[in-house]
Amino acid sequence: MVASLVIGVIFLVLGLGLRYWINRRKFYRRGPMGAEGFSSYESSVFIKFIERVGKWIAYAMIIFGLLSLWVYSREKKENQIQDVKSEQIKQHR
Repeated sequence: MVASLVIGVIFLVLGLGLRYWINRRKFYRRGPMGAEGFSSYESSVFIKFIERVGKWIAYAMIIFGLLSLWVYSREKKENQIQDVKSEQIKQHR
């Protein structure tokens, strides 16, 4: 139960951090006129491809983190319901 909470938080933070890092790099590559500056065409294509893949990985990590947090909340609710039912059974005896 706690594992899904820890995994969810870790993946969510890593995904958001990766998105932030990629966007920050892209921002600081821009010149005064708003155009991105690269040393060559090949580096432009390679860097843009890696950033695009990185963004998809970040999206997957964020979604996985959110799903893990959702699983944690569902498990917590189910445990609370079971606790209430067991208390009711004890009171009826």
